[in-house]
Amino acid sequence: MSIYIIKFYLFVSSIARKRDVNYYSVQKASTKHRYSCTPYFFFTRKGFEVMSSKLIQGTFILTLGTIISKVIGLFYVIPFYQIVGSEGTALYSYSYIPYTIFISIATAGIPLAVSKFISKYNALEEYAVGRQLFKSGLVIMMLTGFASFLILYLSAPVMAKWVFPDDKEIGSSVKDIATVIRAVSFALIVVPFMSLIRGFFQGHQSMGPSAVSQVVEQIVRITFTLAGAFIVLKLLKGSIVTAVSVATFAAFIGAIGGLAVLLWYWYKRKPALDQLLEQDKGTVQVSLKEIYKEIVVYAAPFVFVGIAGPLFQAIDQFTFARAMMDLGYNEPTAKAAFSVLNFESHKIVIIPVSLATGFSLALVPSITKAFVDMDRGSLNQQLNQAFQILLFLTLPAAIGLSLLAEPIYTVFYEHKTLGTDVLTAYAPVAILFSLYLVTAAILQGINEQRFTVLSLLVGLLVKLSVNIPLINMFETTGAVYATALGYLAAILIQLFVIKKYANYKFLLVWRRSLLIVIFAGLMWIATELVFKLLTLFLNPASTFQSIVIIFACAGVGATLYFYLGLKSGLVNKLFGDKVNKLKQKLRMKV
Repeated sequence: MSIYIIKFYLFVSSIARKRDVNYYSVQKASTKHRYSCTPYFFFTRKGFEVMSSKLIQGTFILTLGTIISKVIGLFYVIPFYQIVGSEGTALYSYSYIPYTIFISIATAGIPLAVSKFISKYNALEEYAVGRQLFKSGLVIMMLTGFASFLILYLSAPVMAKWVFPDDKEIGSSVKDIATVIRAVSFALIVVPFMSLIRGFFQGHQSMGPSAVSQVVEQIVRITFTLAGAFIVLKLLKGSIVTAVSVATFAAFIGAIGGLAVLLWYWYKRKPALDQLLEQDKGTVQVSLKEIYKEIVVYAAPFVFVGIAGPLFQAIDQFTFARAMMDLGYNEPTAKAAFSVLNFESHKIVIIPVSLATGFSLALVPSITKAFVDMDRGSLNQQLNQAFQILLFLTLPAAIGLSLLAEPIYTVFYEHKTLGTDVLTAYAPVAILFSLYLVTAAILQGINEQRFTVLSLLVGLLVKLSVNIPLINMFETTGAVYATALGYLAAILIQLFVIKKYANYKFLLVWRRSLLIVIFAGLMWIATELVFKLLTLFLNPASTFQSIVIIFACAGVGATLYFYLGLKSGLVNKLFGDKVNKLKQKLRMKV
């Protein structure tokens, strides 16, 4: 596994170096052609094409880095669970959910917004403005990061009491949760500072530093997490609380690793960046106060989209255990059920969601271009492609996860009835997670991102309203149903906004969706038959036999699904020339 990680890292680095060399050569060349850097140029078709090309290349690098980082982050849970068990993963979740919310608030989307403004003033050849904004931003990020650290560190005992009732019998649990929350809070000191440096490089159309630092940060964090937990529990015979505290403190260590990469890039790039300052026109006087006002307005919707998942999980964190204990379950059982819900099953469910995440990032430039050009035909085509490809990829993945929940859960963790039941119910929610991300990205593309705030607030209100009643009715899976209803409410609002402001008709999507659902249904039947046949002589409680079941069923299901897509011509309509080129290559090999 480590060999593949290193290969991926080198691949990203090589792309980043090529991309960054191209950028600086373009910057030097642009001084010879002043017209190409004037504001008017970027409103011409040629200028937009140049910007779109850079966006696509940069998005590819960032998406690749994000995917590698997520893949590493997904599969470390297998050894981590084996080391700390369900009690450890529950404690881990209790700390990471508030940390994720706090880190989003601490950065407040400012790095993304700063990259936008630096890019804007670089286009005007006002490089000093961007540097001034960067320096002031670093100070702000240091202050907000340290303030967030203090708030989370000092409020940890209060947050811990929200999780469980204030009872003497479980006082130790409250103390344990507070300890792990405090351990992870140290990362807040570094991460906002690091994020702004990433935004600075992205503002210079240099995506390599962000991608590479993401991967390095993840590798360092996970290595420290696994090694630290193993040493504390297996070698030093320490407590589970200490082991999880070390594992959560790894977020700080990983951030140091990512920051070191960025500082190295800064050291290497500073001469070229200083050369840009020498070419500064110095004709624009800007007020940093006014810029930061605009940054806050621009960044706020991105904050809400970024913390949507953690906020839904936070509702579970502060209501689930109490609801379960009201049903008569004891504290350890409630903890174990929470671990199954918000760590173990959730980590598996977001695997197909990662596809949609990368897709939504790549979606914005083309939709924005069509919207700005007022090209309704192109905009409708882009939206049609977006929704159809999303459903084509996530629907079979969600069905497969739900159908094969028992062997998949066994491979990732252990054979557990509750885990199987929750994953079976949770897997289809991956479609809603993906659809929420993509519709939010579309709202950004059509410049209506303000509605993401409204949709999220409505979704959270629905989740909060029905969570405890549904837990009382269906126990652990009730929290899954509440999450699904919350996301569904948010998505319906975003779809309505897309329909209204993009004047988009969903007719073609509905027709194609019906075809995709039919193909997915046939795949489900075939996979179900193979699964039932295999379980006659293979036991899903065995890890090795579960792997055999997964590969056999997934192979049959995927083959049938894509065969139907190819024979019907649906795949060609969705992916175009890429499919024909792939067919030609396969024929040549045959």
